[in-house]
Amino acid sequence: MSTRTLAVVSGGLRQPSTTRLLADRLTEATVRALGEQGITTTVEVVELREHAHDLTNMLLTGFAVPRLQEVLDAVVGADGLIAVSPIFSGSYNGLFKTFFDVLEAGSLAGMPTLLGATAGTARHSLALDHALRPLFVYQRAVVVPTGVFGATEDFGASSSTATGRADDTPAIAVRVDRAARELAPLVAARTARAGRDAFTDPTPFERLLAGGA
Repeated sequence: MSTRTLAVVSGGLRQPSTTRLLADRLTEATVRALGEQGITTTVEVVELREHAHDLTNMLLTGFAVPRLQEVLDAVVGADGLIAVSPIFSGSYNGLFKTFFDVLEAGSLAGMPTLLGATAGTARHSLALDHALRPLFVYQRAVVVPTGVFGATEDFGASSSTATGRADDTPAIAVRVDRAARELAPLVAARTARAGRDAFTDPTPFERLLAGGA
C-alpha cells in the first residue's frame, strides 16, 4: 500500500474554532477517499495561530526560525494541500495571507489544493471564489473545482457518518465529500509522477514519438 502526505493549513485564531473544525472534516473525507484507492495518508496539520509571531518576524527579517522553516518545508513538500481560512471583512485573514506570502515563489506550483472558508453567516460564502481561489491560482496551485464554505450553524459535534458528522447540515456534508473526492485522485497521481524513476520505469519509445511523455 502506497503512502501520500497531506498538509492541512488552518488560519483560525481561536481555539477551538470552526475553521479547524472544517479543516478536520475535509481532512477526514480526503483520507477516506484516498483509502478507497488503497493509499494511506500521513497528515501534517499547521495551526497558523501557533506561528503568528514567527511569521511576523520572518516578514521583517526575511529569515524563518527553525520551527517555522520545518512547517514551511512540510507544506511545500506535501503531495496535497487543504487550506482553510476564516473570513474577515469579506476576505481571508491577515495571518493566512502572511503564511502564503512567505513561501518561495513557485513553491506551490502544481500542488493539488482544496480550499475552505468559515464565517458567522453564509453571506460571506463568495469569498471562496473572489478571494481565496485567486490567491492560489496566482501561486500556480491546482485548485479543485469545489470549495467548501461553512457557517457556524453548519457544524455539530457528534460522531462521524459516511460524509461528515451526524449533526452537520446535509448540504455541507455533501460538499465536503465531493471536494475530497476531487482532491484525492490528484494527490494520488502527483506522487506517482514525482516518484517515477526514468531509468527503472522508462517511457516507451512509441509514446515519446507520439508526444505522450
